[in-house]
Amino acid sequence: MTTVHTLASGSSGNALVLSWEGGRILVDAGISCRRVRQGLLALGLDLPDLDGICITHTHSDHISGLQTLLKHTDCPVYAAPEAGRDLLRRMVLLEDRLREAEGTFFVKNCAVTAFATSHDAPGSRGYRFDTPDGGFGLLTDSGFVTAEAEAVLPGVALAVLEANHDVEAVRSGPYPYFLKERILGPAGHLRNEDAAAFAVTLARAGAREIVLAHLSKENNTPAMALRAVEAALNAAGLHPRLSAAPRDGLSGAYALGGGTVCSGLPCCASGS
Repeated sequence: MTTVHTLASGSSGNALVLSWEGGRILVDAGISCRRVRQGLLALGLDLPDLDGICITHTHSDHISGLQTLLKHTDCPVYAAPEAGRDLLRRMVLLEDRLREAEGTFFVKNCAVTAFATSHDAPGSRGYRFDTPDGGFGLLTDSGFVTAEAEAVLPGVALAVLEANHDVEAVRSGPYPYFLKERILGPAGHLRNEDAAAFAVTLARAGAREIVLAHLSKENNTPAMALRAVEAALNAAGLHPRLSAAPRDGLSGAYALGGGTVCSGLPCCASGS
């Protein structure tokens, strides 16, 4: 069975683990190597079990633990060419292990398709992963749903989708003007309403489970994000399983073959 666990999801750090019969991929390393290892150990895995690390982009909340991870793993690291050049300027031990995340490539028997997102970082990407159990898609850190995401992600059974902020919370909040403009701009983050519209697209195309991710601590709450997305899904007569990923801890298992299995781990699910 293919499962996804988020290790952290928010502005302070992001990482998730995709595991299937035959391989494991870490997506992003925006928390410490120690925390990544703790999460893996809780799942019965360890750092040497990783078959690949996919990087979405080079902001610190997605790569802060990568340099130390390189010392404890020997798997390849995948990033878009522009992101890869940025990583090489920042890190040692990476040159011989860096691989281009362009088009479709394979990690073991998992087909990985990288697609462009719209974010203020070089070579920002989202990913679709197709294992023998089905498709899993990840779209975070994008000011809008790009045409590439719209082309690649429909058809996945499970999606982790950014619902970063409520627009009015940003506008009325304490952030300085330039930061508000960045968040709300086309190279910023996905608002709840845009996440809701794309959730409908994905559910119509067969997504059975949608996990909302990268929620802003200051400009959103799980309840607000879930309410916005659930309202759009209900209006469309669609009822996939819907939840919000924990911001700072290990999630339950989001399974391609069925619903979320919490197993005593935190998850935040709606009734849909």
